[in-house]
Amino acid sequence: MPNPHTATKEGLDTPNEARLYEVTRDILPIHCPMPGSSLWDSHPQVYIPVEATGTAKCPYCGCVYRLVD
Repeated sequence: MPNPHTATKEGLDTPNEARLYEVTRDILPIHCPMPGSSLWDSHPQVYIPVEATGTAKCPYCGCVYRLVD
């Protein structure tokens, strides 16, 4: 029987699985966890100001977001 505390809903990504995300301007504003992630086992959603300097880090989990053109 699957553990309900580790299972994610079908079709959703595991939140904070990657430590570096490359994002494009067409999906801004971006937030962490990323859209499409299972939120029940992650931190609160926070917007990442990647457009200000081109790179920003999530204050909760430390994932780095890099703006690519």
